[in-house]
Amino acid sequence: MTKSDGRQLSIDTQNYLRAQAIRLREQGKPVGEIAEYLGVNQSVVGKWWRQYKATGEAALSQQTRGRQLGSGQLLSEAQQAELRQCIETGYPEDYGIESRLWTRRAVQALIAEQCEIKIAVRTVGNYLKRWGYTPQRPLKRAYEQDPDAVASWVETDYPAIAARAKAEDAEIY
Repeated sequence: MTKSDGRQLSIDTQNYLRAQAIRLREQGKPVGEIAEYLGVNQSVVGKWWRQYKATGEAALSQQTRGRQLGSGQLLSEAQQAELRQCIETGYPEDYGIESRLWTRRAVQALIAEQCEIKIAVRTVGNYLKRWGYTPQRPLKRAYEQDPDAVASWVETDYPAIAARAKAEDAEIY
């Protein structure tokens, strides 16, 4: 059996392996045999056993790794809520920002103005992603455009204009 990197396993699986190793060790199985059976390194089984002897049942539960979600944020929850409200109800021009759309740079300027905090553009992108905003390209057509009216114009009005231009020997631009 090849040994896999146990750090890639889920916390529940890691806890199960620890419990099995301790159970087998209490039955008198040698560390090498346990390691071979569970597919882990002998030194890991020895470490688990020492932790179990020192702290008891607490050694069987693996804690989550890394920083807590949301730690290290520069903006408080209140500031984030205020900024989201500004983005959802207004335009950058309303806040004196020279942009027609809410880009990352426009939001960066809004944060600098509202919260007096300088944040990198990438961090602004992370906040926008966390808030549920996704990068989008603006549509290349007018919002007021009526597809039925356009189809009607192409079918009826334009042929009349083209015929008149042909009769007058004119060009349509």
